[in-house]
Amino acid sequence: MLAELIPLALVVALSPLSIIPGVLVLHSPRPRPTGLAFLAGWVVGLAVVTQIFVEVSNVVGGGLDKPPSWASWVRIVAGGALIVFGGYKWLTRRRSEHSPKWMTGFATITPRKALVTALVLVVANPKVLFMCAAAGLAIGTEGLGRKGAALGVFFYVAIAASTVALPVLAYAVSGDRLHQPLTRLKDWMEAQHAALVAGILVVLGVLVLYKGLHGL
Repeated sequence: MLAELIPLALVVALSPLSIIPGVLVLHSPRPRPTGLAFLAGWVVGLAVVTQIFVEVSNVVGGGLDKPPSWASWVRIVAGGALIVFGGYKWLTRRRSEHSPKWMTGFATITPRKALVTALVLVVANPKVLFMCAAAGLAIGTEGLGRKGAALGVFFYVAIAASTVALPVLAYAVSGDRLHQPLTRLKDWMEAQHAALVAGILVVLGVLVLYKGLHGL
């Protein structure tokens, strides 16, 4: 299950709409508390949404102690969809837009607004929401029991939030010395994110599809 969760988490971690807001909050008037508030909201949002889908699989599947019979077919469909979507992202990678205009508001954001914004972004970004749903269903249909499912959620969230946590925590320690490197990282992610996400989606689709076929 951990091998299945890693690509799902990486799609979230490497998404520019995950990294770029995490970097932009560090250019606010109060970068340290604002960055830490954004990180807290991001982690809580990912954990809550993922846990919701773990509980959905629990209700639909009849419990967390054994995999439901339909889990393999769900993985086959999801794996095929991810491969198709990854191929589409690759073919249209040159048409990808840069940061949306609403991100300019991060320049004046406060810690409280950063916390709320992070929570909203988890739900409002379809890519993040879908990956959390896929991770929650994967964890809930593995038959791990309650403790195993909790560890699975923790593992997924730790990787998915890592690219927001690293710059925020590094800035909290090092301060303004990271301003230029973080800006360059943001610019590079804007330029390359479509190709990165396309590759991850295809690899993820292959892994999920294989696990589904293997479980039949």
